[in-house]
Amino acid sequence: MEIAPLRYCLYARKSSESDERQAMSIDSQLNEMRALADNEGLNVVCELEESHSAKDSGKRPQYNKLLKGITNEEYNAILTWAPDRLSRNAGDLGAVVDLMDQGKLLHIRTYSQTFTNNPNEKFLLMILCSQAKLENDNKSINVKRGIRNKCEMGWRPGVAPLGYMNRAFAGVNDIIIDPDRAEFIIEAFQKAGYERWSGRRIKAWLDEQGFTNRSGKPISVSQILVILSTPFYYGKFQYPEAPDAPWYNGAHKPLISKELFDIVQETRGVNKGIWGSKTFAFRGLLKCGRCTADITAQDKFKTLKSGDVKRFVYYNCTKRKDPNCAEKYVNEEKLCELMQSFIEKHHEDIKITDKLRARVDKHFFTTKTIFTHYKIDQKLDNPFVEYARYVLADGTDSERTALAANMGPMLQIKNGELEFYKL
Repeated sequence: MEIAPLRYCLYARKSSESDERQAMSIDSQLNEMRALADNEGLNVVCELEESHSAKDSGKRPQYNKLLKGITNEEYNAILTWAPDRLSRNAGDLGAVVDLMDQGKLLHIRTYSQTFTNNPNEKFLLMILCSQAKLENDNKSINVKRGIRNKCEMGWRPGVAPLGYMNRAFAGVNDIIIDPDRAEFIIEAFQKAGYERWSGRRIKAWLDEQGFTNRSGKPISVSQILVILSTPFYYGKFQYPEAPDAPWYNGAHKPLISKELFDIVQETRGVNKGIWGSKTFAFRGLLKCGRCTADITAQDKFKTLKSGDVKRFVYYNCTKRKDPNCAEKYVNEEKLCELMQSFIEKHHEDIKITDKLRARVDKHFFTTKTIFTHYKIDQKLDNPFVEYARYVLADGTDSERTALAANMGPMLQIKNGELEFYKL
C-alpha cells in the first residue's frame, strides 16, 4: 500500500503563562519548529497561531480550523511544540485520535517525539494529553483553594474598589486606602445618607472636585450607585459575587460605618438614579445665606382630628460648615410663596435653561388655548411667571424640582428670605 506524502500544518499555541512570557513562548515555538522542519525536510503547507486556552473543548478557532483542514485532506500531519499544545481536555483529544483512526491524520511531530497511528504511540499521546488535563484540573483546584484562603484572611481578590488601592507588601497582596480618593468616597456616602443627595447630584459635585477613576476619567452615575451599594466600604465582602456565595470580614480599614451604609440603603428611591425614598422638591437646590452650607429637608407627620395624617416638609441648613448657624427652618408652603414672590420680582434677571423654556412655552400655549376656547377674559402675565405660579401652587414635586434646578444660578435662604446665591 502506497503511503501518502506528509503535508504538515505547523500549529503554535500560547502557553498559560503571563502575557510577556506567552509572547516569547509563541515566537520561540515558531522559530524552533521552522528550524526543525528545515533540518528534517518536512513539507509545511500552512501555519496557524492560537491565543485561546486549550482548557475548554471546541473553543479554539485556529484549532478548529486545523481539524477541519485535516478532515478536508488539505494536510495530513501536524507539527507542534508539545502534545499539550494540541489538547488539555478530553473533547479535543478525542477529535485528534478519531482523525488518526480514520487514517486522515498520519503523523504528529513535536520537538522531541513522534506519534503515528501505531497503537502504542497513540496510547502514549493519549497519556501525555491526559496528564496535561490532570495538571490543568489540579491547577484550577489549587487556584480556588488559594482564593478561598485569601478571602478567609480578609483580603478580597481582584482590583480594589475605588477609594482603595492594591499593594504587594512582604509577600502579601493587601488592600490599603487610596489617599487621593477615599475622602471623596466617604463624603459621597454622607451626602447620600444624611442629606439624601441624588446620584446625579453626587456626580456633579464629584466632577466639580475633579474626582476621577484610575484611568483619569470622571465616573458615571451608574458607577456612583454601585459604590453606594457596595458593602466593602464598611468592611465586608462577598466572593464571588453570587447569591449563594459566602461573606467574609475584610482585613482592610473600612471607610464608613455599617450604620451609615444601612442609612444609604434604606433611603434609596424608587426611581433609578435617585436616592431618598421620600421626595423633597427643593432639597439640594438651595444654599444657606449665612454659612453657605447646603439646605436639606425633613418631614414630620401629624394626625388630624379627622384621623387623617398630614405631611409637613421643612427645609433647614445642614450646619456642616457652621454647627452654630442660626438660619431658621422654613416650611415648604412658605418656601413656595417666597419663590413665587422672588420669580415675579426678578424674572427678567433669571436665566432659565432651554429645557425649562420648553416646559414654559408648552404650558403657556396650553393655557392660552384654553382661555381662548372658553372665552375667558383674563390677561396672561409673563410666560415664565405664569408657569411658576402653576407649579408652585399645584405642581408635583418633580415639576417643582425641575423649576428650581433649571433657573440658572443657585438660590439661597437668608434671614427667612430667598435671594440669589452669592459666592
